[in-house]
Amino acid sequence: MTISQHPTEETLTAFASGNLDEGRAVVVAAHVEACSQCRSFVRSLEKAGGVLLGDLAPAEIGSDSLARTLARIERGEGKFVVPPRPAAPPDLPMLPTAARPYPIGRWQWMGPGVRWRAVGVPHKPGARVFLLKAAPGTTMPHHTHTGTELTLVLRGAFTHELGHFGPGDIDEADDTVDHQPVVAKAEECICLVAMEGDLQLLGWMGRLMQPFVRL
Repeated sequence: MTISQHPTEETLTAFASGNLDEGRAVVVAAHVEACSQCRSFVRSLEKAGGVLLGDLAPAEIGSDSLARTLARIERGEGKFVVPPRPAAPPDLPMLPTAARPYPIGRWQWMGPGVRWRAVGVPHKPGARVFLLKAAPGTTMPHHTHTGTELTLVLRGAFTHELGHFGPGDIDEADDTVDHQPVVAKAEECICLVAMEGDLQLLGWMGRLMQPFVRL
């Protein structure tokens, strides 16, 4: 897998510091799973954060803290259990590990050749996470957004005005971007998407279709 499209450094920094909402964090984590470049960048940020914490003055603890901790160990409390790695749904073998713990809905119609499937990630109002599947050669409606959108390609590829996006690539857009993705003809395209705000279709055809587009 050759990955050439990455989240911005601002987004990766927010992810490393725990300041991304859970929806976008899942999509970025899925990209970091596959991208050694971003994984290295995130680790360097986490290491820098650890150094800063190490420079802080140590906090005072009670004189009985050690005794209480040993007592908890003897009672079997505080054991760390590694949970089993969640399995991907049978029809989504490419689903990243970061998205597997969440419930997945059923495929629903969005438009000709396009289906979407909700991912049950807890989110703030106006935000959602979903899978998007488009048939080979599909031209998506020309659109923009009222908020942010992170799109991670899991299978297939698409192209729009800002570049080509294949497996592992992430497309980051906001209300300053309008684009019209076109799916490659070789195979269907499946993406993991975190979106805040609404999708706004452009042009007269988009205005006609807008009432029927629901995510």
